[in-house]
Amino acid sequence: MTEKIQPHTTDFPADPLLPENDLTVDLTQEEFGEGADLQALADEIGDYEPPAADGSPETAGMSREDLEAELAAARARLQTLEKAETEHKDKHHRLMADFTNHRNRVGRETQLAVTLAERKVLLELLPVLDSFERCINATYTSLEDFHAGVVLIHRQMQEALRKSGVEPLALNVGDPFDALHAEALTTTSQPGLPDGSVAAIYERGYYLRDQLLRPARVIVNNHPEGEPSQDPS
Repeated sequence: MTEKIQPHTTDFPADPLLPENDLTVDLTQEEFGEGADLQALADEIGDYEPPAADGSPETAGMSREDLEAELAAARARLQTLEKAETEHKDKHHRLMADFTNHRNRVGRETQLAVTLAERKVLLELLPVLDSFERCINATYTSLEDFHAGVVLIHRQMQEALRKSGVEPLALNVGDPFDALHAEALTTTSQPGLPDGSVAAIYERGYYLRDQLLRPARVIVNNHPEGEPSQDPS
């Protein structure tokens, strides 16, 4: 078997008449000694391929088939990422469209609920308005009859509000003033009422389904300093 001989690396002076990348080598017996197989050496030098100028440590020593396989795998990963990006964009657009439709639907449903609630309250109050019109157009023989008609209309109004969830605030003259449920308009001094109590109710307060709808507007009793309060009993 012929022994493999490494390419000779002796530096020769550059020949200005030869191209820069010319690999032509002068082989002489004197250079390599007696018995050297010059033809085998020439064939080995001819099969030698220098590394690419832009070669990197990652691709050094890899065959052409390995490089093509790496390139194919990279292209496959790139296609997978592009497909995933397209799917994410489509999903984002669908979610935005669904959110917009949901927001518009909720807005329409809310407005419809408000309209129906207003309609219900107005339908409860219209009979009260009818009673007022009949009271105005009626002919009463006495003031007592007129007063009795107004009292009936007041009860009708209270019933209409009760059906809508409105209840009056339980507050009477003489009760302690509560700033959470009442608003003090002014003060007065009545010896027959305790200091800090409600002396008069100017506007009654109301609840709407256990929530304060409107606080009462009252006049608070206030005794001057040094004036004792009297027990109303």
